[in-house]
Amino acid sequence: MLTVMGATGNTGKKVVELLLAAGQDVLALGRSEERLGELAAKGAKVLAGDPEDAAYLTRAFRGAQAVYTLLPTDRESASYHEAQRRKGEAIVQALRDSGVRHVVALSSLGADLAEGTGLLATLHAQEQRLRTLKDTHVLLLRPVSFFENFLDALPVIEHEGVNADSVTPDLALPMIASRDIAEVAARALVRRDWTGVVVRELLGPRDLSYREATRILGDRLGRPGLDYVQLPPEGMQQALMQAGISETFAGLYVEMTRAFNEGRIQPRAGRTPDNTTPTRFEDFVATLR
Repeated sequence: MLTVMGATGNTGKKVVELLLAAGQDVLALGRSEERLGELAAKGAKVLAGDPEDAAYLTRAFRGAQAVYTLLPTDRESASYHEAQRRKGEAIVQALRDSGVRHVVALSSLGADLAEGTGLLATLHAQEQRLRTLKDTHVLLLRPVSFFENFLDALPVIEHEGVNADSVTPDLALPMIASRDIAEVAARALVRRDWTGVVVRELLGPRDLSYREATRILGDRLGRPGLDYVQLPPEGMQQALMQAGISETFAGLYVEMTRAFNEGRIQPRAGRTPDNTTPTRFEDFVATLR
């Protein structure tokens, strides 16, 4: 049995689907039994529960050959760091109590830095917790910003005619399709061919600026020449809060983009064949309707 957290999310759902297609027995975890129903219909076992509940996670992890873990994101949380700490501690306690030997953990580029990275600091803390596990082999996946994050911009593009964020317009950044992350994770869960704690960065096919990504997105949406507008930090935080995101999360998001803008978040060894993944941004936007 292979157990997958976040099974209704960007990467987790794809991990489950890839494992099922490969003939694996899968236990899919999520908060909502209703949302897990789609995966149950495809052949997965499902178990709904609270990711902060170590007892629930221990039951789900026990007997698994390997587990895919992540920290579910709650954009409305008024105390984001505290909520992520509780989830992280519950995951590690459950891994320890269930005796799982192989763990694939979703982290992020920038998780090597302890502070000054906003949202990513919680992933640094989680990596440190995972490193305390004895007799457990942990693969830390550090991908970059998901292509899917641009989906959040579609309502703004529709109503305002521009794409806006706080990232420097012409700063080329690595970006990735969530499916490519899922393929690496699913392969690792099946093979379980690493020992100790291993870090693997995943950088997408190439670096891409927000200005260029916006142009590609605009062409697909029938809006050639779509413009990208960089908002000041205060403006970006206010825009996120107006969209229903908590003040805490919005502030941490702005701090994270500042870290990227200042060049403080970088791959450890640059781009290599091992950390380059195949799906292009053009391929991703081609799937949009």
